[in-house]
Amino acid sequence: MRFSIGSLLRLGRAGYVLARAGVFSDVVPANLPPPARIPLALAKLIAKGGGKSGKRGLANLPGAINRLGPSYVKLGQFLATRPDVVGARVVEQLERLQDRMAPFPHDVAIATVEAAFGLPIDKIFIAFGEPVAAASIAQVHKARVKDLEGERDVAVKVLRPGVERRFRRDLNDMYFAARLAERWSDEARRLRPVEVVDTLARSVKMEMDFRLEAAAASEFRENAARDKDFRVPAIDWERTEKEVLTLEWIDGIPLSDIQALARKDYDLPRLGATVIQSFLRHAMRDGFFHADMHQGNLFVDADGKLTAVDFGIMGRLGFNERRFLAEILYGFITRDYRRVAEVHFEAGYVPRIHKVEDFAQAIRAIGEPIHSRTADQISMAKLLTLLFEITGLFDMKTRIELVLLQKTMVVVEGVGRTLDPKLDMWSTSEPVVRAWIEDNLGPLGKLQDAGRAAATLSRFAANLPVALVRAENLVAKLERMADDGLEVSEASIKMLGEANARQSRFGDLALWIIALIGLLLLWRVK
Repeated sequence: MRFSIGSLLRLGRAGYVLARAGVFSDVVPANLPPPARIPLALAKLIAKGGGKSGKRGLANLPGAINRLGPSYVKLGQFLATRPDVVGARVVEQLERLQDRMAPFPHDVAIATVEAAFGLPIDKIFIAFGEPVAAASIAQVHKARVKDLEGERDVAVKVLRPGVERRFRRDLNDMYFAARLAERWSDEARRLRPVEVVDTLARSVKMEMDFRLEAAAASEFRENAARDKDFRVPAIDWERTEKEVLTLEWIDGIPLSDIQALARKDYDLPRLGATVIQSFLRHAMRDGFFHADMHQGNLFVDADGKLTAVDFGIMGRLGFNERRFLAEILYGFITRDYRRVAEVHFEAGYVPRIHKVEDFAQAIRAIGEPIHSRTADQISMAKLLTLLFEITGLFDMKTRIELVLLQKTMVVVEGVGRTLDPKLDMWSTSEPVVRAWIEDNLGPLGKLQDAGRAAATLSRFAANLPVALVRAENLVAKLERMADDGLEVSEASIKMLGEANARQSRFGDLALWIIALIGLLLLWRVK
């Protein structure tokens, strides 16, 4: 792990801002590894009110994260998907984070567009308006274009200046903190914080290249072309570059404006069901889904269709993950807890040292209380939280490929319940899940599986001669190594010991530097 004074200083400042807001005030020291207890005690000293703010301090978390800047807002939104890491109470606060920033100047946006295309703005658009929305990575302008089809309005997304450098620096800091956590804590290693930051970094990197977002939107539009109640705006490829994305302007009402939807006499419960079913259809049918389906990214157009925008965060699922999702949901719907447990084992999510029967018993403890409640009391977010609590008991490691899926399931449930407080998540999901299972795990699905297996065997047979040659070469190398002997010199052993000692000293040094930074900040405040 590379030593970085800059990372320590910036993390120290971030820790101070959070501690000053009192967000660590109700953390129990006994739940932390010993090396983390000194910084926690320091954080409670720094907190306003001497660390006694408790719940009030936790309520300050969204404001504190917003003060830290766009990178931390993205991290906070990402961690809102991980109740297994931060806990249900923290997730409740992180879900209040809004990716809304002050817009950058209109002339700066024009300069960015002109630099991207190498043309004056009036050669690209016949009108280019003020920003209508601004977030951490980009802002959106309404513009007008003229082409062979005539004049039309478009939405133009422009990259925020300097954002790539800022995110790169902050992500390096997050990697530094994640590696430090994995060194200190067995629990941290189980939760894989480094891989969590990896996922965040990949997501942000793709978000900042609008050509990739345009490609995602184009693929998503093709997949949704057959959906009667959902649509995706068209991409203007001629006016899209790395820093600029142009797409069809949507005249519609955002799902966040419930009163406007009601005034137009839209069927709000039907819209809520459409949000849930569209997400499940895209995730299971296509294996490609919109992973940021909050109210601000969803509109109802003039034809009453649900329309999505902002395709920077998209999720993909392979066939095995789709099967896992379908069978887990269907198992809970039908109360087949044994099957839910078996699917976890078949997917390799639970180590074989545990028994299927024991895991099914734990799943039943989650499912039965849910089924004893009315539909509007059953929460997908609550289910996931309880499921994450079980994962620790059965040594389940974080499945990074399911993180975006888990996040989106929680978000779409929240959107659906905003439109219909009595939304029955399970009966709404059941037709889509059952149809997928019938198509893919029924007789037709078995035929498709047989076809895939035959294709795999055919490829294996074609590559068999090459594989045999490679195996023969490997065996020959191993035999030569066995004949010659494999030795590790005393110098190598000494170097390994010294490297391990340096790592141990570095961990202690990093801890004390963070503590001293906090003391210095505390002295300046007082």
